[in-house]
Amino acid sequence: QVQLVESGGGLVQAGGSLRLSCAASGRTFNLYTMGWLSQAPGKEREFVAAINHNGGVTYYADSVKGRFTISRDNAKNTVYLQMNSLKPEDTAVYYCAASLLSLSTVVAAQRYDYWGQGTQVTVSS
Repeated sequence: QVQLVESGGGLVQAGGSLRLSCAASGRTFNLYTMGWLSQAPGKEREFVAAINHNGGVTYYADSVKGRFTISRDNAKNTVYLQMNSLKPEDTAVYYCAASLLSLSTVVAAQRYDYWGQGTQVTVSS
């Protein structure tokens, strides 16, 4: 069982930055592919970024490439999402998720085993 707790959301002006964190419980964090997903009001949840178990490989949605960076610190059981050059259309609840599947499978199938409760990001114009 893995518990995920996100933090770092908030209100920011367009062009600003935020760093989201997701702290995981348990001793097997380094086995999990980790992902960030977002859900805007009235829309389906969508993929943002993912990182493999050791942090060596990352994958991004086209909409955030060059602006967002996913990283992880396995010693701290934490995954991060650095969000730069934020746009109003980035406004959403952001969730972190964990999967024992490989990064390529997670990206293709969007299958996760555990989810956090989400953190709100609001970007004003």
